[in-house]
Order: sequence, then structure tokens, then C-alpha cells
Amino acid sequence: MVFWKRHQGPSGGVFHIPSRLAGVSCGMLTFPDMRRIAKGMILLCLGTFSLAACSGKHEGAARYRTNCGICHHNGEGMKGEIPPLIGRIDLIASSAEGRHYLADVLLNGLNGPLDIRGVHYNFSMPSFRTRLSDHEIASILTYLAARGDSPTPPVFTADEIAAVRAHPLPTSAVAEERRRLDQIHRLP
Repeated sequence: MVFWKRHQGPSGGVFHIPSRLAGVSCGMLTFPDMRRIAKGMILLCLGTFSLAACSGKHEGAARYRTNCGICHHNGEGMKGEIPPLIGRIDLIASSAEGRHYLADVLLNGLNGPLDIRGVHYNFSMPSFRTRLSDHEIASILTYLAARGDSPTPPVFTADEIAAVRAHPLPTSAVAEERRRLDQIHRLP
């Protein structure tokens, strides 16, 4: 049982502390002690939050959920309606042309028919050119590539996306780019 004791600090402020916690007696905490404990807890929380927020994996996952997940779901798509992404992005990104194509898809969108793993899709994907930064697009593609089966999944950079962004394409040109790549080496 926890009993709370009322204490008056040196500056006249009143605070309450537990006198017993799980049968262990607690000593008197001074305001400087409480301040040091509070600062330590704040720094711990901020450090944990910063690590999670700055991690590319977590950022890519968060960006994916809010921008792509509504249609592509958990990356598995919807058979016949929305193409799956998991197990494909890392394979497409294994060549420079494939990486360029993936950046084009996110920047410019994609319309038209696709045949993926024996399933026909005829859909329209919007452009994220004006909605996402180069860094955000790179983090999404890196996250998706990491969800594939490649032992060393490719990592996309903001500079790489910026170079592709410099040359806008209509969605029909992105579809043609895919057809050309598919003829060179079958895309998954």
C-alpha cells in the first residue's frame, strides 16, 4: 500500500511523495533531487523518441502507412485491383534502371494495365511529386525494399530521388518505361 506524505519545500511549495512503495521506505526528496530525476526522465523519453523518429526504417514505415498503405494495405495489395509491393521492390531495385523506374512511379504516378505474377491489374496510382519530399520518397522505397527477401536490400537516397524529380514524366511515359524494362528483364 502507498501512503502519500505532504511536504513543504524550501521555496514554500507543497508536494506529495510516497512514504512507502511496495514495503520499501522512501527517504525525503529535496526539490533539487526531484528536479534531477525529472530532467533525467525527460531526457530518457526524448532520447527514446528521437531514436524512433530518426530511424529510417520507422520513418519509412510511417510514411508508407500514411501515403501508400490506404491502397496497398500491408504491402500485399488486393489481388486483381491493387498490385502487391512486398517481395517485388527489392528485386526491381536491383538495377539502376529499376531504381529509376520506382522513383518515377512515386513521383509521377502510374496508369494502365500491369501483369504481375500472373495476375492482371488495371489501376491508377497518383503522383506524390507535390506531396512528398525526396527524403520521404527515399525512406518509403528503402522501407519497402527491406521488406523483400534480398539479403542486402537496396537503400534509396534523397539525392537519387532529386535527380529523377528533375525530369517530370506523364503517367503514360512511366507505364512505357515499365514495358521497356520488362522486355530487358522480366519485372516481378
